[in-house]
Amino acid sequence: MMSVPNLDQLDANALRALAAQLVGELEQRDRVLDETRQVVAKQAHDIQFKETHIRKLTHEIAILRRYRFGKKSEQLGGEQGLLLEDAVDADIAAIEQELINLGGQPSEQKAVSQPKRQALPPELPRIQVRHEPHSTTCTCGCQMQRIGQDITEKLDYTPGVFSVEQHIRGKWACRQCETLTQAPMPAQVIDKGIATSGLLAHVLVAKYTDHLPLYRQEQIFARSGVRVPRSTLAEWVGVCGVRLQPLVDALREAILNEPVVHADETPVQVLQPGSKKTHRAYLWAYAPGVFQDLRAVVYDFTDGRSGAHARAFLGGWRGELICDDYGGYKACFEQGIAEVGCMAHARRKFYELHQSGKSLIAEQALKSIGQLYEIEALSADLCAAQRQQLREQQAKPIAQTLHAWMMAHRIKVPGGTGIARALDYSLKRWAALTRYLGDGRLPIDNNWIENQIRPIALGRKNWLFAGSQRAGRRAAAVMSLIQSAKINSHDPYAYLKDVLARLPTHPNNRIEELLPHKWQPSAA
Repeated sequence: MMSVPNLDQLDANALRALAAQLVGELEQRDRVLDETRQVVAKQAHDIQFKETHIRKLTHEIAILRRYRFGKKSEQLGGEQGLLLEDAVDADIAAIEQELINLGGQPSEQKAVSQPKRQALPPELPRIQVRHEPHSTTCTCGCQMQRIGQDITEKLDYTPGVFSVEQHIRGKWACRQCETLTQAPMPAQVIDKGIATSGLLAHVLVAKYTDHLPLYRQEQIFARSGVRVPRSTLAEWVGVCGVRLQPLVDALREAILNEPVVHADETPVQVLQPGSKKTHRAYLWAYAPGVFQDLRAVVYDFTDGRSGAHARAFLGGWRGELICDDYGGYKACFEQGIAEVGCMAHARRKFYELHQSGKSLIAEQALKSIGQLYEIEALSADLCAAQRQQLREQQAKPIAQTLHAWMMAHRIKVPGGTGIARALDYSLKRWAALTRYLGDGRLPIDNNWIENQIRPIALGRKNWLFAGSQRAGRRAAAVMSLIQSAKINSHDPYAYLKDVLARLPTHPNNRIEELLPHKWQPSAA
């Protein structure tokens, strides 16, 4: 702020100019103070959030530790017990990692039963990876001499073959100034762990694609001569789930930037530690419209089927939502989201009726709906404008005739019968079922997302239940990336191996480069 001149020597214009300048400087200082207050308030809020979250995680991990290392009489036995222990061990490792990310420390030291790391079998092939300093010339100008090396061994796995990756870091010393130089170890997803990104990717793919529980993987590894305890495998799964979560969050944002979204849900059983009963939870699936360029799917694990879960996932998104007739979506449509019905669900009502009773009315409805699907097959490779034009010319007249036919037969059919229920399903949702006719971006049904949720329905026959809420959310996250890699024609193992290798040093502001639809394998 400039010094104030002698006011007695200033005329009126100069005084007005000085006053204006002083007012401007005061306003500038006020703005700076307001910005400072906002920064301080945000920092205080962030600190309070971190402290609250740390307390919550600390309480959660204490409960899990009491279950995991408590009385054996309180735990489940047999195969169910093994599955639950895997989930609990993975949850503990995930919470430990989240505490570290928040700047806190794990609430307790690891239990004494934590298995000690065993030396890797000497008969496994060794692959040497050498790390040397960029320069062996000391800052004093002298040439350094190699005085030794450190060897760190990591267990690698290429499908079907174990090997040991030896990282050899030479030690270089300058005798003149007694300076020691050594290249650092490459950053790893799990610090000081023995697993390479290839082995971690294999464990994740085996668990979440091939649906092999960790105790079975432990047995398979043992037959190959490598003993990796289940608790260690669970720790790897838990940490990887935390590290991969930012990619899933970015994938969700990418899907919600699309104007058309599919949605569906399927039940899964979940078991809470300390309880020997399962209850029904749900895995929701969301994907861009089948005609959109983006190929992705995100699964969302929730403890129930309330429509509030769908609203929470969609947030402020407004667009065309393709879904079935589940009432939980209704509140979304009241908030500005457009409902697009699924013709496959309407067809299924008539198909079941025809299969059970050979209904002639159901047969006629199936023929008309089949004509609509024939037109869709012709338009599969067209652009949205061409598809809409074809529908206007050929599909719309068929739909109008079908609607009039349904109305006429509904009057003749007694209420409460199977054919009445099938007709009512279509008639009550006719606007949603035929919305696709006016927009070439919309599909005729919701089969695309049902295909993406089918692996979950098949897999749960193997894994029976999720071991905890956290285990369910972790499974949803990893399966989102695996299934998205599949529908982009990537090998899930190759994708996860590369992503896990790059994550530790990849900038957060470029995380979208690692998403399945944008991923390019690294040059290495």
